Amino acid sequence: MVNTLLKQIVILSVVSAVLFSVGCDNRRTKPVSEISETPSDREKTQLMKTIDRKFENPRAHYDLGQLYQNDGLWAQALYEYNIALSFDPAHRPAQAAKISVMKAMGDTSTAETVAESYITQTSGSASESLRLALAFQKENLDDLALRSYQQALRLAPNSAKVNRQIGYYYLSKGDNVRAKEYLYRSFQLNRNQPQVAGELGRLGVDVSTGRMQSGKELDKIVTESDKQRTQQ
Repeated sequence: MVNTLLKQIVILSVVSAVLFSVGCDNRRTKPVSEISETPSDREKTQLMKTIDRKFENPRAHYDLGQLYQNDGLWAQALYEYNIALSFDPAHRPAQAAKISVMKAMGDTSTAETVAESYITQTSGSASESLRLALAFQKENLDDLALRSYQQALRLAPNSAKVNRQIGYYYLSKGDNVRAKEYLYRSFQLNRNQPQVAGELGRLGVDVSTGRMQSGKELDKIVTESDKQRTQQ
């Protein structure tokens, strides 16, 4: 009787110890799991859910590709950009990002060939050349961005918008001389540009306008261009 009781006590003690240990492990591991989840992970999860609902969503694939690219996951990023372009062959941000990733992967020759095809693809439209230039600039592909800007300017030399964007490009590169040249040309073509007037004032150009506002930052320009394209 005593032996049986002792055995039961031992068994209960072991079971209790095991349960207590499991509980402690759960309390220890759960917070670690929660802490290890980054904002990028949460964005990826949300985008994957969006893609599950509508796979033919080029913007979602592009955004997911950007997250992979930021993490240095080149193959995954390239896959998402290709999917985005399969649904929207004229998705300029995806085109530029694809070139950037290909270069990062060491496939420079192919990247240059593909980039050339994208520039040719936009050669009949100043607005599309401008969008591609902005996308290249966002990816820090300066040579390609400048080529696209110059193409846009050849197609629309009297466009205040094209001259303005080229001016902002040179301004972002610290080339104030060229920035002043293109911004002033833009202002001559359209004097109703208080933001351009503001930049010219900071560059030492005396212009008269009703009000002065600070110039647009590059990321704002890109965002506005993307919004316009989405609304079209």
